Amino acid sequence: MRFDLVDLRLFLSVVECGSLTHGARAMHLALASVSERIAGMEEALGAPLLERNRRGVRPTPAGEALVRHARSILEGVEQMRGEMRTYATGLKGRIRLLSNTAAMAGFLPPRLCRFLAAHPDLAIDLDERPSVEIVQALVDKRADIGVVADITELTTLQTHAIASDQLVVVAGHGHRLARQADVAFAEILSEPIVGMADTALETHLAERAARLGRQLDYRIQLRTTEHVAMYVEAGIGVSIMSAALARGIRRDLAILPLAEAWAARQLYLCARDFAALPQHAGLLARQLMENAD
Repeated sequence: MRFDLVDLRLFLSVVECGSLTHGARAMHLALASVSERIAGMEEALGAPLLERNRRGVRPTPAGEALVRHARSILEGVEQMRGEMRTYATGLKGRIRLLSNTAAMAGFLPPRLCRFLAAHPDLAIDLDERPSVEIVQALVDKRADIGVVADITELTTLQTHAIASDQLVVVAGHGHRLARQADVAFAEILSEPIVGMADTALETHLAERAARLGRQLDYRIQLRTTEHVAMYVEAGIGVSIMSAALARGIRRDLAILPLAEAWAARQLYLCARDFAALPQHAGLLARQLMENAD
């Protein structure tokens, strides 16, 4: 079975346009050429890829599978081209780094700034993900290194502690908890919660609540700290988040540590094998370890 990139782009164009004619026009090809190419693909696969009807065409089950693979292949080609262009401008390496929200908020920014200033020939592909997704991406070899919280199962990864983090409760100053020095987790379970959309933290808190025979009452879950703070200030509920995130809140809110020992978390730098990292990724890993809190 041999498909070239033109075949894949052509097939996606036809599917997205819903018509052989419109797909051919979008690709600047003759309709006869398009029909011949798709017929050749169907013959090579041994299965029909398109269903024809009065309104145009739509993919068969085999065609839908090809759409998924074609998009993945073409996205990979574009990523390759983008990375190769960076080398043409003088860059000698890219580092794929994933980070959880807490490390993105406090630990990483100044350290990555110093690293990039010291190494102008390197670039970093930085992506913020929940800790559980980072672990899986490292296992699947889709990233070089990652920073996660210790509430995540680290499977077979190698780890190095680089920073500590405290879970805190964020509440309005008029809230009954606001005047306390700290807050017991059990006190939160009767409160409506404005949640951070952090899968690992949500799972961890749910497990802790289940041990008390309770569950958290989420009224809403939001992706940004500023939005969470806005809802808390409006009295919608209280929130539980990383202290690193809470330090960035610009609204006048009470920030109180969770009293339990488990609320003090550890952040870990992770890799499949630190000794086997590409040279530039190993360089960043060593600097993050040396500059650990």
